[in-house]
Parts: sequence; C-alpha cells; structure tokens
Amino acid sequence: MEDCYKILGISSGATAAEIKRAYRKKVKELHPDATGKPRNSEDFHRLVRAYEILSDIQRRSVFDVSYAAAMRRSSGSLKEDSFDYRKWLLARTDLESRAKLIFFDLLHGREDDAVEEFIRMTSCHVDFSLSDWFVREDFMDYGFILGEELVARKKYYDAALLLLRIVEMERTFPYFRHFFPEVMALTQDVLVRRLDKTVSDELALDAWERGLELGFDKELEAQLLVKMGCAYSRIGDEYASCACFEEALKLDNKMKIPT
Repeated sequence: MEDCYKILGISSGATAAEIKRAYRKKVKELHPDATGKPRNSEDFHRLVRAYEILSDIQRRSVFDVSYAAAMRRSSGSLKEDSFDYRKWLLARTDLESRAKLIFFDLLHGREDDAVEEFIRMTSCHVDFSLSDWFVREDFMDYGFILGEELVARKKYYDAALLLLRIVEMERTFPYFRHFFPEVMALTQDVLVRRLDKTVSDELALDAWERGLELGFDKELEAQLLVKMGCAYSRIGDEYASCACFEEALKLDNKMKIPT
C-alpha cells in the first residue's frame, strides 16, 4: 500500500486546503512540458489516485485506518484488526481531529456522540469551525445532516448557526441546487418557530441578526424583526424594540405588531 500523503508531499495532518494546494503543485511538476513524459504516465496516475483518496472524507478515513494498520502489521507490532481509528481520533486534541471525529461519528451510527462533541467544541473553542477542515461539499452535506440531528435534540441555537453558515455558502456558489429548498425550510423553521423562548433572548437575537445579514425575502425578514422587537422588549431595550418593529412594517405593512 502506497502512502498517499508521501505521494503528495504533505503530512498526515494536512488540511483539505493543503491537500488541494499540494495536488496543484504536483500536477504542474508532472506536466509533460516539465517532465517530457506523457500525461498518462504512471507517476501522474499515482498522483491522481492519491488526491482522489485524500480529498474525500470517507475515503481518507478508510485510508488512514488501512495504511496505519498495514504499517503496524509489517512491523509485527499489532494484530491485523487492532487499529481503532475512532479511538485514535479520541486521543487527539487538535481541532482537525475533533472535527473529523464529529463527522466520523455522525456517519457511523453515533449521532448522539457527534452532537455532544460538536456542542462541546463550539462551547470551549470560539474559533472552532467544521468548515475549516473539510472540502466545501463535504462540509455542506454532513453539516446539514448534523443540523438535522441538532434540531431533533432541541439544540436550536447551534443548529441555527450551522444552517446559516450552509445557507451563506450556498448563496456564494450553488451546491445543493434543487435540494436547497429543504435546507431553507429547515433553517426558516428553526429561526421562526424553534428559537423563540427556547433559548435565551440574547442567543436568539444573535441568530436572528445573523439571519438578517443573509438577505432573506421581505416576509421572512419582517418576521425576524418582529421576533427581535419582542426579545428586545423583554430585556428592557424599548428603543431597539421600536426600531425593529418599524423596520418590520417597512418591509410588510400588514405585519402584526404585538402591543
């Protein structure tokens, strides 16, 4: 078994971005103009295979497990089936390993563990973001699944922030396309029907404000502004409350404003 990391000239802890940069660099080095070899040479095929494995979260996870086990078997230090990839991730404290652990658990029937670890990491590390450690498509796919699990467990604030990040990425460059209405439906459900009075007003306001920054349709923005107005009123900020209600009416003059 060849070491895909060695082929690309990177460490086993390389991020998705580092993998992509290394691949582009190697492709240039192996270009026929640089090597004099045909583009279908074995070196080029090895490079492509290595990149395809390491740029896919599931294939990379399988490779990490298989290669580590193969190395241990060759040294005679461990039995063939003794390597536990999840246990290996659990023993590591770096942000990338914890991010991989979350998605690994999510995809292997350990949804409760995935949600618990995600909540722990986002609570303890203000700079923790799953999108930092995965290619865009993987983050959006698995992030949406994680968002559904968070909603199912009534972790509405965490779900809102994760879903809003996915919506933001979709707006930048479409990925979900025809599936996007389902993403939006879940995001809207959390913002409009789940957050109110299930989390603190301060956290709800943070999520609603982030939602407004994405530029939803006028009806949804008006709904969020009314909810923000009510929340500001509950915490004693009548000036901000009135301002939210006024903005809501500008967007939808038929919007019902609480008295």
